[in-house]
Amino acid sequence: MIISVTTGGAPPAEQIRDQIAGLITTGQLPAGERLPSVRQLAGDLGLAPGTVGKAYKALEADGFLITRIGAGTRVNPDAVSIPDAVVHAARALGATGRAADLDLDDVIRIVRATW
Repeated sequence: MIISVTTGGAPPAEQIRDQIAGLITTGQLPAGERLPSVRQLAGDLGLAPGTVGKAYKALEADGFLITRIGAGTRVNPDAVSIPDAVVHAARALGATGRAADLDLDDVIRIVRATW
């Protein structure tokens, strides 16, 4: 699992939440997969444990993760992954949007307008 946090954008906890949710919905983090502990991921990212804890709690509330004492934090078996065709189309749209020098908000507006 590769997570990165950038400065100047969304708050770090939100970036972590979004990236892990994306990994789960695209199937890159399968059901039952164990995530690093809050302290481990915080240390890896150079963040406070509370920041990672906040992201994990939000992912639990959204149904992506389950935390059990002794078993750690794992991907919820009931978390739904997105079909491969949709993931490939989204990646193609992202690449096309970047090639056209659009920002994410522009691409999202286009998707919403065509929905």
